[in-house]
Amino acid sequence: MQIVNVFRSFFLLAFAMAAVFLMVAACGSEEEVETQAASSSNMMTVTDPVVEEAMVANTIVDIAVADGRFTTLVTALQAAELDGVLSGDDQFTVFAPTDEAFANLPEGTLESLLADIPALKDILLYHVTSGSVLAADVVTLDSAPTLQGQSVDISVMGSSVMVDQANVVITDIIASNGVIHVIDAVILPE
Repeated sequence: MQIVNVFRSFFLLAFAMAAVFLMVAACGSEEEVETQAASSSNMMTVTDPVVEEAMVANTIVDIAVADGRFTTLVTALQAAELDGVLSGDDQFTVFAPTDEAFANLPEGTLESLLADIPALKDILLYHVTSGSVLAADVVTLDSAPTLQGQSVDISVMGSSVMVDQANVVITDIIASNGVIHVIDAVILPE
């Protein structure tokens, strides 16, 4: 649990530092920002190579654990023994349902799935595609093949993107082994 808190603290710090840097950048010229950054020995920017390497050194599972919105997903991945796959070197795109999305499943569904590992594994693999597909590429697709074997439907309506019946609410969370797009519902294969 301490490791989770350390990761969470790191990402919150990195996010806060990035927000401060962007605010400073918006208020001044690039030259002023560089001068301000150089004059402050305590200020670390997201352009610091050590920070960038640390941010991208985390796998999809590391990020999901540290984020705090994906505890149910992480529990399910561990139960289905897929956490090791999504922590490896292969590149994946994960359409990641939040804890709230899992909570919206009919009562007893999650418990039933956790007791039926093959069915749970099928559903989880239906949320994963091979390769790292960024949002700019996702919006050009009508569908995407999943590791489960079936394809998810992708539709774009204005600025809204849907994967099957789930809305994509956050895009391009970059991991060392792929990318996470956050969705607001658990999607189910036929």
